[in-house]
Order: sequence, then structure tokens, then C-alpha cells
Amino acid sequence: MDGAPAAKQNKRVTITDVARHAGVSTAAVSKVLRNAYGVSPAMRDKVQAAIAELAYRPHAAARGMRGRTYTIGVLLDNVRNAFFADILEGVRDELRQTEYTVLIGAAGFRPEEQARTIRSMVDRQMDGLILIAPGTARDEVLATVASTPGVVIGHHDTAETYDSVVDADDVGARLVVDHLVSLGHRDIALVSASGTTANQWKRTPETVLSEGYTHAMQRHGLTEFARVHHAAYSDDGGFKAGMTLLTASRPPTAVMAGADVAALGIYRAAHELGLRIPDDLSLVGYNNTALAALAPVQLTSVDQAGHTMGSTAARMLLERVERRRDRAMQNTMTPRLVVRGTTAAPRSS
Repeated sequence: MDGAPAAKQNKRVTITDVARHAGVSTAAVSKVLRNAYGVSPAMRDKVQAAIAELAYRPHAAARGMRGRTYTIGVLLDNVRNAFFADILEGVRDELRQTEYTVLIGAAGFRPEEQARTIRSMVDRQMDGLILIAPGTARDEVLATVASTPGVVIGHHDTAETYDSVVDADDVGARLVVDHLVSLGHRDIALVSASGTTANQWKRTPETVLSEGYTHAMQRHGLTEFARVHHAAYSDDGGFKAGMTLLTASRPPTAVMAGADVAALGIYRAAHELGLRIPDDLSLVGYNNTALAALAPVQLTSVDQAGHTMGSTAARMLLERVERRRDRAMQNTMTPRLVVRGTTAAPRSS
């Protein structure tokens, strides 16, 4: 006797239960769930109230069989990069008032691991994918978006089959070099990820950033001082790069890092070597994450509007998923330099 009510309570609520509770047809409930046109505000409120009261959750597999699962997959290489948090917040905020749920795949840096994660998202019938600077082969991405709508964030390579959101990385590099030169620096180094083209991506953010830096140095007549040191965008990668550059026979007076997290690693290396920032070394990051504004750091950094990149990518993806647009688009963010306490005029020799 005591077990009967519990069994009844644990029974999964169905769309029929919601319709009966709201006093409407199952077709009306389905329209509300699909956010379809032609549903009156009163009907929507009545159905949503019933859904909330019954704690109804649509069955993902069943929705997938009807053609949509209302899930969006986001691929990134790791969760330690604070800039990715800005992008994810933008995606979340854009989708907050929709029926879509965001599922994150932190796939690591290896191309094969990223490819496996992308295939898993497709196998689970996700409605669309947002790929943040994917390291997997471009052919793999092209094959995926042929059947599943996708947006690529970061890479400047374009295609007819996917949308992209990028930062004007060459402009960002120019802003940094111009700022440092205006302070009196000449020996300015760039720490950047390798941005390899081995996986068929020709215009990675690292590649465009390096080109912008090199051209800016040339424009100021500083070609002889230009040097790009490749390192992973991590605290450890930045630390190792800092130790190498700052103990060289000709250490730079200023360093630009392609990510804030790497810049903080360089900051740590400078501290270990007894160098003061900005007295002995000017340091600039990229992304303008929350870490850059912390009181003990106050890192000068390039803001590439991570939140806007994420919200723009989500909006573009929904247009594709819901077939409101077929033509591929690329949206470019305009970076701005946020000057804080880690840059100053070089110390006189």
C-alpha cells in the first residue's frame, strides 16, 4: 500500500499529462515546446505553467526522432583558459530565452581527441555545433557541417558550409606594438601559440596575430628586433617562454602574449628572475579576461569581446538550425586595447 503512491509519483510525466493538466490538446503543447508560430500568449502561459507544476522534461531521444533535440554542442580544448568562460557566457545568455541546452566538450589539444568529441556530438544528434578554434583537421569540420550546422570561432578561414566569428587579430597586434613604441620600446617580443597549418587551417588566430605583429614592427622600422616565441597558451607555457626570453643574451624590454593566461605565466617568470613589472619589463596580454583586471596584476590587455563573440556565434547558429538563413557569414570583432599597470616607458640604460 505504502509503495503504490511512490511508484505513481516516480512515473515519467508525458506530453499527454501536460495537455490534460493545462486543458489543451497535445498538439498545442507540442507547438509551445517547439516555440512555433501561431501560439497565443495565454496558451503559452497556460502550457508553461503546467510544465512547471508537473516538472515535465521532454524526452531527448524522442525529440531527436522527431527531428530536433534542442541541444547545442560547444567544443573547446580546455576549461582553464578564462577567455573561453567569456565566450560560453555569451552563448548561454543568447540561448537563455530559448528551448536549447548547451553541452560542453573539453576535448584537449590533440586533433584526434577533438575529432572524436565532435563525432560524439553528432552521434548524439545535437542540433548544431560551436567549435572554438578547433585543432582537428579542417576536412573533418567540413564533413561534419555538411550534415550538422556549425559555427567556427577564431579561425579566419571561410567556407560556404559554416559560419565564423573572428577577432581582427592583426589589428589587435598593431594596437599593442603602437602602444609600446609610443612608450619608447623597441625590443618587443611576441609569445604566441604555434598556429600550425598541419591540419589545413591556414588563417588561425595565431597566424593572423603574428602577421599583424610583424607588419607593425616593420612599419616602425623595428624588423631587426622582431621575434616570435612559440609557446602553449597556458600558465606553464608562458612561464617557460618568459624564462627563455628574459634570460637571453638580449632580453626584450617588452613582451606581448597572445593570451592573458600565458602573460600571467611570463609575469611569474619575471618575478622569479627578480624583475619588476613594468619597471624592468612591460607586459601585455590578449583577451582581457577577468584575471587581467585583478588588483595585484592590472594587466594591460587587448579586449576582443569574448562575450559578444559567444552570443554572436549562438545567434548565427540558431539562424542555421532553424533554417532562417542558408548563406554563410563571417562576423569580425573589433579589438581595443585596455591599458593598465603592466606597461610603462623602458628603464633608461
